[in-house]
Amino acid sequence: MTSSDPALWLGTGTCALGPYRSDLVETYWRWEQEPSLLVGYGRQGPESLEARTEGMAHQMRGENIRFTVYDLAGGSPAPVGVSTLLPDHGVRTAEFVIMLAREARGRGLGSEATRLTLDYAFHVTNLRMVWLKVLAPNAAGINAYAKAGFRKAGTLRRAGYWLGQVCDEVIMDALASEFGGPSAVKDLIAP
Repeated sequence: MTSSDPALWLGTGTCALGPYRSDLVETYWRWEQEPSLLVGYGRQGPESLEARTEGMAHQMRGENIRFTVYDLAGGSPAPVGVSTLLPDHGVRTAEFVIMLAREARGRGLGSEATRLTLDYAFHVTNLRMVWLKVLAPNAAGINAYAKAGFRKAGTLRRAGYWLGQVCDEVIMDALASEFGGPSAVKDLIAP
Protein backbone atom coordinates (compact mmCIF):
# COMPACT_ATOMS: atom_id res chain seq x y z
CA MET A 1 0.00 0.00 0.00
CA THR A 2 1.29 3.45 -0.88
CA SER A 3 0.55 6.68 0.98
CA SER A 4 -2.00 7.59 -1.71
CA ASP A 5 -3.94 4.31 -1.35
CA PRO A 6 -7.08 4.70 0.76
CA ALA A 7 -7.46 2.80 4.01
CA LEU A 8 -10.14 0.14 3.58
CA TRP A 9 -11.67 -1.22 6.77
CA LEU A 10 -14.34 -3.68 5.57
CA GLY A 11 -15.03 -5.01 2.14
CA THR A 12 -16.37 -7.54 -0.29
CA GLY A 13 -15.00 -8.31 -3.72
CA THR A 14 -16.58 -5.20 -5.26
CA CYS A 15 -17.27 -2.74 -2.41
CA ALA A 16 -15.42 -1.50 0.67
CA LEU A 17 -15.81 0.97 3.51
CA GLY A 18 -13.00 3.26 4.62
CA PRO A 19 -12.67 6.37 6.75
CA TYR A 20 -14.58 9.57 6.11
CA ARG A 21 -11.98 11.90 4.63
CA SER A 22 -11.67 15.67 4.84
CA ASP A 23 -9.60 15.70 1.61
CA LEU A 24 -12.73 14.46 -0.23
CA VAL A 25 -15.00 17.35 0.89
CA GLU A 26 -15.31 18.72 -2.64
CA THR A 27 -16.14 15.27 -4.01
CA TYR A 28 -18.79 14.69 -1.31
CA TRP A 29 -20.18 18.17 -1.98
CA ARG A 30 -20.49 17.48 -5.76
CA TRP A 31 -22.45 14.30 -5.09
CA GLU A 32 -24.74 16.09 -2.62
CA GLN A 33 -25.66 18.81 -5.15
CA GLU A 34 -26.81 16.36 -7.81
CA PRO A 35 -30.59 16.90 -8.34
CA SER A 36 -31.62 13.24 -8.01
CA LEU A 37 -29.88 13.09 -4.63
CA LEU A 38 -31.61 16.27 -3.49
CA VAL A 39 -34.96 14.71 -4.47
CA GLY A 40 -34.12 11.44 -2.71
CA TYR A 41 -33.23 13.22 0.52
CA GLY A 42 -36.22 15.54 0.21
CA ARG A 43 -33.85 18.51 0.52
CA GLN A 44 -35.01 21.63 -1.26
CA GLY A 45 -31.85 23.52 -2.14
CA PRO A 46 -28.15 23.26 -2.89
CA GLU A 47 -25.38 24.16 -0.47
CA SER A 48 -22.25 26.17 -1.18
CA LEU A 49 -18.86 24.48 -1.09
CA GLU A 50 -17.84 26.94 1.64
CA ALA A 51 -20.78 25.89 3.83
CA ARG A 52 -20.06 22.22 3.14
CA THR A 53 -16.40 22.65 4.06
CA GLU A 54 -17.39 24.33 7.32
CA GLY A 55 -19.90 21.55 8.02
CA MET A 56 -17.23 18.93 7.31
CA ALA A 57 -15.05 20.26 10.14
CA HIS A 58 -17.99 19.82 12.53
CA GLN A 59 -18.74 16.31 11.19
CA MET A 60 -15.15 15.18 11.68
CA ARG A 61 -15.44 16.04 15.42
CA GLY A 62 -18.91 14.56 15.92
CA GLU A 63 -20.02 11.24 17.39
CA ASN A 64 -21.60 9.99 14.19
CA ILE A 65 -19.96 7.06 12.42
CA ARG A 66 -19.19 7.92 8.79
CA PHE A 67 -17.60 5.85 6.05
CA THR A 68 -16.45 6.55 2.54
CA VAL A 69 -17.87 3.90 0.20
CA TYR A 70 -15.41 2.56 -2.41
CA ASP A 71 -16.07 0.78 -5.69
CA LEU A 72 -13.45 -1.96 -6.10
CA ALA A 73 -14.54 -3.14 -9.56
CA GLY A 74 -12.06 -0.98 -11.49
CA GLY A 75 -8.90 -2.38 -9.96
CA SER A 76 -8.04 0.50 -7.66
CA PRO A 77 -10.52 1.71 -5.01
CA ALA A 78 -12.64 4.64 -6.23
CA PRO A 79 -14.73 6.68 -3.75
CA VAL A 80 -18.40 6.57 -4.78
CA GLY A 81 -20.39 7.48 -1.69
CA VAL A 82 -20.80 7.92 2.05
CA SER A 83 -22.67 5.81 4.59
CA THR A 84 -23.46 7.15 8.05
CA LEU A 85 -24.72 5.83 11.37
CA LEU A 86 -26.26 8.46 13.68
CA PRO A 87 -26.17 6.61 17.02
CA ASP A 88 -28.33 7.03 20.07
CA HIS A 89 -25.97 5.44 22.60
CA GLY A 90 -28.56 5.51 25.39
CA VAL A 91 -30.70 2.90 23.65
CA ARG A 92 -28.02 1.24 21.42
CA THR A 93 -29.71 2.18 18.13
CA ALA A 94 -28.76 4.35 15.16
CA GLU A 95 -30.30 6.01 12.15
CA PHE A 96 -28.71 5.01 8.84
CA VAL A 97 -28.13 7.36 5.89
CA ILE A 98 -26.36 6.61 2.61
CA MET A 99 -25.40 8.72 -0.38
CA LEU A 100 -24.07 7.30 -3.65
CA ALA A 101 -22.71 9.15 -6.66
CA ARG A 102 -24.93 8.89 -9.72
CA GLU A 103 -22.42 6.70 -11.58
CA ALA A 104 -22.40 4.17 -8.71
CA ARG A 105 -26.15 3.57 -8.65
CA GLY A 106 -27.89 0.55 -10.11
CA ARG A 107 -24.92 -1.82 -9.71
CA GLY A 108 -25.59 -3.26 -6.24
CA LEU A 109 -23.03 -1.06 -4.47
CA GLY A 110 -25.73 0.57 -2.35
CA SER A 111 -26.90 -2.79 -1.00
CA GLU A 112 -23.32 -3.94 -0.39
CA ALA A 113 -22.32 -0.71 1.38
CA THR A 114 -25.50 -0.84 3.47
CA ARG A 115 -24.83 -4.44 4.47
CA LEU A 116 -21.20 -3.64 5.36
CA THR A 117 -22.39 -0.68 7.47
CA LEU A 118 -24.90 -2.91 9.28
CA ASP A 119 -22.14 -5.50 9.82
CA TYR A 120 -20.01 -2.79 11.45
CA ALA A 121 -22.98 -1.48 13.47
CA PHE A 122 -23.85 -4.89 14.91
CA HIS A 123 -20.41 -6.48 15.29
CA VAL A 124 -18.14 -3.53 16.16
CA THR A 125 -20.38 -0.79 17.58
CA ASN A 126 -22.67 -3.40 19.20
CA LEU A 127 -25.89 -1.65 18.26
CA ARG A 128 -29.08 -3.66 18.67
CA MET A 129 -31.11 -1.93 15.95
CA VAL A 130 -30.53 0.38 12.99
CA TRP A 131 -33.35 2.27 11.28
CA LEU A 132 -33.85 4.56 8.32
CA LYS A 133 -36.42 6.70 6.56
CA VAL A 134 -36.86 6.53 2.79
CA LEU A 135 -39.36 8.40 0.62
CA ALA A 136 -42.09 5.97 -0.51
CA PRO A 137 -41.68 6.64 -4.27
CA ASN A 138 -37.99 5.62 -4.04
CA ALA A 139 -38.62 1.98 -4.98
CA ALA A 140 -34.98 1.34 -5.90
CA GLY A 141 -33.83 2.53 -2.47
CA ILE A 142 -36.45 0.45 -0.65
CA ASN A 143 -35.41 -2.65 -2.62
CA ALA A 144 -31.69 -2.04 -1.96
CA TYR A 145 -32.33 -1.61 1.78
CA ALA A 146 -34.44 -4.78 1.91
CA LYS A 147 -31.72 -6.72 0.08
CA ALA A 148 -29.19 -5.53 2.68
CA GLY A 149 -31.32 -6.69 5.64
CA PHE A 150 -33.80 -3.91 6.45
CA ARG A 151 -37.53 -4.60 6.86
CA LYS A 152 -40.44 -2.20 6.57
CA ALA A 153 -41.51 -1.12 10.04
CA GLY A 154 -44.08 1.59 9.33
CA THR A 155 -45.02 4.72 7.45
CA LEU A 156 -44.98 8.41 8.25
CA ARG A 157 -47.94 9.59 6.21
CA ARG A 158 -47.46 12.65 4.01
CA ALA A 159 -44.14 13.42 5.74
CA GLY A 160 -41.98 14.01 2.68
CA TYR A 161 -41.80 15.48 -0.81
CA TRP A 162 -40.92 13.75 -4.08
CA LEU A 163 -40.69 15.80 -7.26
CA GLY A 164 -42.84 18.58 -5.79
CA GLN A 165 -45.54 16.24 -4.50
CA VAL A 166 -46.28 15.29 -0.91
CA CYS A 167 -45.50 11.64 -0.23
CA ASP A 168 -45.16 9.16 2.60
CA GLU A 169 -41.88 8.21 4.25
CA VAL A 170 -41.28 4.52 4.84
CA ILE A 171 -39.55 3.54 8.10
CA MET A 172 -37.34 0.46 7.85
CA ASP A 173 -35.28 -1.27 10.53
CA ALA A 174 -32.69 -4.00 10.91
CA LEU A 175 -32.10 -5.91 14.11
CA ALA A 176 -28.78 -7.36 15.24
CA SER A 177 -30.59 -10.53 16.31
CA GLU A 178 -31.84 -11.05 12.73
CA PHE A 179 -28.66 -10.07 10.88
CA GLY A 180 -27.48 -13.21 9.12
CA GLY A 181 -25.32 -14.28 6.27
CA PRO A 182 -21.65 -13.53 5.72
CA SER A 183 -19.90 -11.04 7.98
CA ALA A 184 -16.82 -9.11 6.86
CA VAL A 185 -16.12 -8.23 10.51
CA LYS A 186 -16.24 -11.86 11.66
CA ASP A 187 -14.05 -12.88 8.71
CA LEU A 188 -11.40 -10.38 9.87
CA ILE A 189 -11.17 -11.87 13.37
CA ALA A 190 -11.73 -15.55 12.56
CA PRO A 191 -8.83 -17.79 13.64
